[in-house]
Amino acid sequence: MAISIRLNPSEDKLIRGYADLHGITVSELMRQAVLEKIEDELDLELFEEALEDFKKNPKTYTLEEVEKELGFR
Repeated sequence: MAISIRLNPSEDKLIRGYADLHGITVSELMRQAVLEKIEDELDLELFEEALEDFKKNPKTYTLEEVEKELGFR
């Protein structure tokens, strides 16, 4: 699949320079950046759901309790 983006000359120079500095292609840089952005948004969504659940039931567990519950002890 091919995707194209329009950049002004200064954006192009900045992105190509960054990719070169890290020894990757511009394509790989863009792929990594987009996937990281998606992962960050999904993580934030999960955090917000977990926070709402915690507000409804603010029970916490110690590390020892979790290890015991999971059979690590």
